[in-house]
This record gives sequence, structure tokens and C-alpha cells, in this order.
Amino acid sequence: MGKDAKGGKGKAKQAGGSDEGGAKGKGKGGKSADGLGTCTYVKARHILCEKQGKINEAYKKLQDGWLSNGDKVPPAEFAKIAAEYSECPSGKKGGDLGWFPRGKMAGPFQEVAFNTVVGATSPPFKSTHGYHIILAEGRKN
Repeated sequence: MGKDAKGGKGKAKQAGGSDEGGAKGKGKGGKSADGLGTCTYVKARHILCEKQGKINEAYKKLQDGWLSNGDKVPPAEFAKIAAEYSECPSGKKGGDLGWFPRGKMAGPFQEVAFNTVVGATSPPFKSTHGYHIILAEGRKN
């Protein structure tokens, strides 16, 4: 009986503790490890162009300089291209949008911003405001 009580209780507590904590932690932690889909705030830069041709030119510069080599675009370099190409007032600040909460930006923009890995650059996409490229710089809750 002593072995069963010790072993059973010890294992049950450990298994129960790690199963409960592990299931909760892994379910949320698996997603929040990269922050995709679970964070409350994103810090991002973007380039906005009315015409698809112009956003494609900007993206080609990013590809030629970094993306085609598998490199991440440095924020300072993204800022230079944003200042040159973006038609958004934020272009003067290198496309810097700062931190913004989930729910502040319109549909496709929010979806891309909250699902782009920190340090990564999105491909061009269309929203109701025009064509965008996003550089995700940070995530927090």
C-alpha cells in the first residue's frame, strides 16, 4: 500500500500539475512564443502607395537589397524606402506607426500586421487605403 499511495499520489500530482499547466501553457505558449495571433499590440512600419506599380517598385528595392538573399530588412533601411515611396504621412517618419492595439487598424492591415513575424517584411497587399508593405518591429500584451 505504501508504494501505491506514494507512487500513485506522486505521479497523479505531477501528471495532473504538468498536464494542466502544460496544456494551458502549450496551447497559449505555442502561439505566443512568436506572438502571432495572440499579442495585444504590434509595433510596425509601413509603406502605403495608391498604385500597385509603385508598391511593387518599393518591394523590388527591398528584395534586391535584402529579401532575395533571405536577409531581414534593417528598420533604418526600410525607413529610407518608406520615406521615398510611401504616400502616407507616416512616410516622413520612415513609415513608423509606433505601437497600436488590435482593433485600431482596418481589416487586412490589422491581419497582416498581427501575423507578420517580428523582424519580417510582408509582401505587398491591398487594403481599402491602397497597397501596403509592413515591417513588424515588436509585439506585446
